[in-house]
Order: sequence, then structure tokens, then C-alpha cells
Amino acid sequence: MQQSSDINETKTMFRSTGVVGLMTLLSRVLGLVRDIFFARLFGAFPIMDAFFVAFKIPNSFRRFFAEGAFSRAFIPVLSDYKENQDHAEVQELIDGTSGTLGAILFAITLVGIIAAPVIILIFAPGFFDDQAGGMENRYDLAVAMLRFTFPYLLFISLTAFAGAILNTNKQFWATAFTPVILNLVLIIAAGWIAPSASNPGLVLAMAVLVAGVLQLLFLLPFVQRIGQLPKPKWGWQDSGVRKVIKLMIPSIIGSSAAQVNLLFNTLRSEERFSRNAETDIVC
Repeated sequence: MQQSSDINETKTMFRSTGVVGLMTLLSRVLGLVRDIFFARLFGAFPIMDAFFVAFKIPNSFRRFFAEGAFSRAFIPVLSDYKENQDHAEVQELIDGTSGTLGAILFAITLVGIIAAPVIILIFAPGFFDDQAGGMENRYDLAVAMLRFTFPYLLFISLTAFAGAILNTNKQFWATAFTPVILNLVLIIAAGWIAPSASNPGLVLAMAVLVAGVLQLLFLLPFVQRIGQLPKPKWGWQDSGVRKVIKLMIPSIIGSSAAQVNLLFNTLRSEERFSRNAETDIVC
């Protein structure tokens, strides 16, 4: 009996691995198609520099609140609750975590939108000198784009939260499919909407936000089907939520070190770009 159970579990594991691998492959192929569209339509124009910086910033923060520190902390706690607590306690953890995470992310998103000019100045200081160099102003482009791309952090983090619930219940394919949605939305925006728009950069930035919303909406029916749809509430005092936060701290510290290193690499790259641009202008 035990052997039969182990065989079934092994088959389920291989099936899940195959599905996730297939979805990842599909996402990578569409990512390549997306990059081809970007290169063909916008090439090395300043609009692409501005967009990549504006998109990179929320992607950097998502390592704290989405697939990174949060998922590594939340999934073990949720699994422990499912094994040792009743359904009401599990739902209490989900509700408290969703409300607390959502509130914190909303505040961070609001600050990010307001402070977009400062954030771009930190991540891409070379953009600020474009006007003096007679170049198209990537700084203003990036600031405008960031105000649309930064809220992506909120939605992709909540998407990761929903995905963590599904993964804990051994439902993997829907979560693995969400990157495909992002690439499809960006391909449609770059291929059919942005070329005819007066400001194609903002179209791409809006597409990132739309993709984040669609990714979350895509997962919610699956979460509802297993009976664990969150009813968000502030849960800072909840013991399970505090345990998740406590487990997040080491991962956040580790991720912060990596992100600071990435930031300094970006700053050095921008400095080299600015020097090359000045040389080209002088020549």
C-alpha cells in the first residue's frame, strides 16, 4: 500500500515538473519574441533605455515581496498550518497575510510613484545629463514610465502570494503560466499598439501594469476553487503573520546585498555610457 502511494506521488511529481517546465519553455520562447519586437521597433533608441530602467526597478523590488523573500517565508508557514491547524486557522493566516502584505505594498507603491524622479536619479543618474548632451531626454521618459511600472510591484507580489497558496496545494501549472501573460501583453503592446501611439514608451509602461493586473486576476479563480480565496485584513498581531515576517528578514538582508551590488554595477555602467557619449559629442 505504501509502495503504491509512493509511486503515485512520484508520478504526480514528474507530471508537475513536466508541466512547469513546459510553461517555462513557453515563457522563454515568448520572451525571445518580445525582445525581437522591441529590437525591431525601437532598437537602441532612448525610449528602450528608459523603459528597461523603469521596468528593472519594480523587478528588483519584487525579489523582496514576491518570488524571493516572501515566498520562501510564506510557503513553509502555510504548509505547517495545513498540517497542524484546522481550516479556519489556515484561512486566518491567508487573510491576515494578504491584508498586511497588500497594505505594505500599497504604501511602498504610493511612495514609489511620488518619488519616481528621485528613484530614477538613483538608478540611472546618467539620464539626468541627456539635455545637456543634446540627447533625447531619457530621464523624463523614465520618470513617466516608472509611474506606471512601479504599481506592477503590487500586483506581481499579490500574484506570487496567490501562486504560493496554489503551490502549497500542489497546483503548479497556473502559477507557471503567469509569465506567459506578461510576455503576451508586451508583445501585443509593442507590435500593434505602441507603433501608432504618440508616446510608445508610455504604452509599454501601461502594458506592464495591465499585465500585472491580468496575472493576478488569472490566478484568483484557481484560488477560489480550492476554497482559500483571501479576505484581506490587517494581521500584524497575528502569530502566523509575524512568523512569516520574521522568516523574511534573513532573505531580505541577503537579497538587499545582491540588489545593492546590482545598483552599483548599474551606476558604473551609466558612468561609462556618459563618458562615451561626451566623447562622441566632442568628436
